[in-house]
Amino acid sequence: MSHLAGRHALVTGAGRGIGAEIARAFSAGGAKVTLLVRDADRATDAADALSGPNAIVVADVTDRAAVFSACTRAADQLGPVDILVNNAGFAESAPFLRSPPELFQHMFDVHLLGAVHATQAVLPSMIERRRGHIVNVASTAGLEGQAYVTAYVAAKHALVGLTRALALEVRKHGVSVNAVCPGYADTQLVHDAVANITTKTGMNEIEALRSLLASGRQERLVMPEQVSSAVIALCTAEDVPTGQAVVIDGSGP
Repeated sequence: MSHLAGRHALVTGAGRGIGAEIARAFSAGGAKVTLLVRDADRATDAADALSGPNAIVVADVTDRAAVFSACTRAADQLGPVDILVNNAGFAESAPFLRSPPELFQHMFDVHLLGAVHATQAVLPSMIERRRGHIVNVASTAGLEGQAYVTAYVAAKHALVGLTRALALEVRKHGVSVNAVCPGYADTQLVHDAVANITTKTGMNEIEALRSLLASGRQERLVMPEQVSSAVIALCTAEDVPTGQAVVIDGSGP
């Protein structure tokens, strides 16, 4: 992946899970990598796993001023951002009738506006240099419905919509915008969800995992490496696509 050599990739929510794996994959490909996280101490292990130049910057993605400041610090340390991966996010479940407006607002603040803030911070430099890649980590929930996570599903649908609209606007400037849409992945967040199901229902872990996968119509958990491979491909393909929402749902061999 010599075409990644020297490029600067900034990954939000990169302290663990899918974000940490995406950061590792970019570093292994020769890129300089910035981990944008809320807690620098929790990102130390992820940074230690990187093989090349890297930096940690701290910001809550819902805080626009903090995100802009963090992106400026990242550029000061490792150069202009060539690749932005908007990965920060989490799911919060509740039946629709017990989902207050505050829950919807928080999901939109994290998943949609978090991506808006980071993108608006780095996009002007990409347009000026006429090159750049933006990848939004959405979800299969951004393409179809799932029960009991209405606010999360609505926010992820909005993120996919942002991806498609922005791609049309900036492709003339040499910038691609795409989304990857993983299903339930083999991460600590999903294992915590399984534990929560076992506590609430009395199911064992295998039954709880099967129930979770069935809710997303999945055969198996997605591996974080599958997500990082798709992200890398969207930034390095011979003919880079734009405006795509790539599904990674654990199906197939």
